[in-house]
Amino acid sequence: MPLATELFRTPVVSFLYERGWRQNFVFGGFPGPEKEFDMAKNYLKRVLGGKIVDASCGSGMFTRLFAKSGLFSQVIALDYSENMLRQCYEFIEQEENFPKEKVTLVRADISRLPFESSSIDAVHAGAALHCWPSPSTAVAEISRVLRPGGVFVATTYIVDGPFTFLPFVNTFRQNMMGIAGSYFAVSERELEDLCRTCGLVGFTCMRNGPFVMISARKRSS
Repeated sequence: MPLATELFRTPVVSFLYERGWRQNFVFGGFPGPEKEFDMAKNYLKRVLGGKIVDASCGSGMFTRLFAKSGLFSQVIALDYSENMLRQCYEFIEQEENFPKEKVTLVRADISRLPFESSSIDAVHAGAALHCWPSPSTAVAEISRVLRPGGVFVATTYIVDGPFTFLPFVNTFRQNMMGIAGSYFAVSERELEDLCRTCGLVGFTCMRNGPFVMISARKRSS
């Protein structure tokens, strides 16, 4: 597995993720979990009441927000890291009056989702897309499991700037992706093309410096 994937499988990073690690994302323009959750809800209005997968859920901060909101009938917390899922479970256990019956924890590879085709209403991936070994394979899988009209919402970084068009910059990016297994988007158009080639339409995005929240939906039949 790539370095980026293995890093989040370690007990130390899994433990620290919600205890200081995630808070540092503010330096990359991430507005914070509560604000990001509110932003995501605006994109998810058309599928409220349905089944949502919190993909690469980590310690489950968004899983808990989705479940406590009462906006979805079922919340599936999915991650490849056993240690992250363990943290997710422990945080849920610590919360009083938490609707545990609404949450299912699933360990799975984002590129091989264990769901039937057209069975999920929404997929959320917070600060995860840049860690996936193959974003195109993962987004294609997400498109497969979404119901017609289903919504994909994700946050990630865009590494853009005045020199990103230069050949050596792209070469450096490809080398870093090969070493770390991290995906570095250099434009909104690149993310839109990623969604479009995987069968998703209606791409929109919101920026705050490097931070970007994207949304797209599966074409209605």
